[in-house]
Amino acid sequence: MDRIWAGDATLWKKDEAHRKVIENALGWLTVAERMQPDLPGLVSFAEEASGEADHVVVLGMGGSSLAPLVFSLSFPRASGRPALEVLDSTDPAMVLDVANRCDPARTLFIVSSKSGTTLEPNILFDYFFERASRALPGRAGERFIVITDPGSALEKEAAARRVRRIFPGDPKIGGRYSALSNFGLVPAAILGVDVAELLGRARKMAELCRRDAPGNPGAILGAAMAALAMKGRDKLTFSTGRPVERLGLWIEQLVAESTGKEEIGILPVEGEPLASPEDYGADRFFVRIDREGRGNAEARESLAALAAAGHPTAHYELDDALDLGAEMFRWEFATAVAGALLGIDAFDQPNVQEAKDRTNELLEGKSPDAGVGQASAPDAQALKALFDGIGPGDYFAITAYVPSTPGNEERLGRTRLRVRDAKKVATTVGFGPRFQHSTGQFHKGGPPTGVFLQVAAEASAAVPIPGKPYGFERVIEAQAAGDRMALASRGRRVLSVKIGADLERGLDDLDAAVAAALGSR
Repeated sequence: MDRIWAGDATLWKKDEAHRKVIENALGWLTVAERMQPDLPGLVSFAEEASGEADHVVVLGMGGSSLAPLVFSLSFPRASGRPALEVLDSTDPAMVLDVANRCDPARTLFIVSSKSGTTLEPNILFDYFFERASRALPGRAGERFIVITDPGSALEKEAAARRVRRIFPGDPKIGGRYSALSNFGLVPAAILGVDVAELLGRARKMAELCRRDAPGNPGAILGAAMAALAMKGRDKLTFSTGRPVERLGLWIEQLVAESTGKEEIGILPVEGEPLASPEDYGADRFFVRIDREGRGNAEARESLAALAAAGHPTAHYELDDALDLGAEMFRWEFATAVAGALLGIDAFDQPNVQEAKDRTNELLEGKSPDAGVGQASAPDAQALKALFDGIGPGDYFAITAYVPSTPGNEERLGRTRLRVRDAKKVATTVGFGPRFQHSTGQFHKGGPPTGVFLQVAAEASAAVPIPGKPYGFERVIEAQAAGDRMALASRGRRVLSVKIGADLERGLDDLDAAVAAALGSR
């Protein structure tokens, strides 16, 4: 514990290249304390800005979008505050949905990117800025807030466009550890969250995490994560309930991107409902996070049954949603501890760039789409061949390049459970391109135990991007192809299926084909 708090990078890696990177990535340890003096100004700005908007839309990806997404789903909309939503997709239908619903004159757009070079927030900035410029000639910048690290290309572009406010990121914090910095706190403050209390609870957890390991809640969790992974229980399965039902989305990126490298790692399993003990293999560690109450009783009973059957479990109880501050710090600390015990650098993401590079090559016409493992439509025989290769200890991942709507998530959730129940393996569902900045690192850098079903759809519309020779429909197509090619280059087992523009029917047909391939109803 002393070495962590002293910023000793050699706890994770001893070589010079890693050590320099790690030393500049540990600012999250003290961010709750360092953000405190800025809170009065942030709260004042949030009150002023929120009075001029009906909607606030975060345009971000990965570490810049997942904390705001969890906050928006965990806290009720405060009286007099605008609705907060996150657009972390290049799907044309999702882009048009936001564009059609949100009047630029009554919408605040928060463009969020640490590096300032991430493709998705940059093209979303271009698209919505042009729309605002048409609606508000000469005043479009007033409707935009930018959060980025000092000196980034995005900061320069934001200044040129005269945006309303630029909030600095902390260069000593990586994206997935940035929830308690401006990337999470600015959207939360505008939503009306008591950010002072949120940070106060994080500071209390940080103090507990300075203790020696036996009394240190973050160290205990991190040690359990690593020790169980070493024993083959490397599928960290989240069950999250009221009031933080989707906290797992944020933890998913933190754990997957931090530990999934060098062909080892811990796979976070989010959104898979708890089942009976006999439905699981011996590769799970179950964690429940919720608040005491009738709405969470059934899941707690399921967790108790799993523990009684010999599965390792942990349960963290919240007082209310403001405990997210404490939980986020706990999980950041635990993930850093787990990384040290597993002997990996918990702060880099060496394999994320590969899919990005292939996407850019496709968009620039420098690389052909090899069509690796691609099927023209859901086919029971091709699916059966994929499923027949699934063995004990593997995991099954659906990577879906379709809109991340509740309906689509429900349909794909039904399909993933068919595979879990038939094969007794962990399953995940990720929506592209969001998952590329989350579990994508684990898919390519973690253990070669993944079996991937990529689901792509015909574009519902052509949506041009200002200044680009391609539109959003081409971007998401290239992202799907680039990810598929990156997986195949690493020998991963992957099948891609294409469904039509009628998503409801296409996903139902896919589910039927999966059922036929598995011999289930």
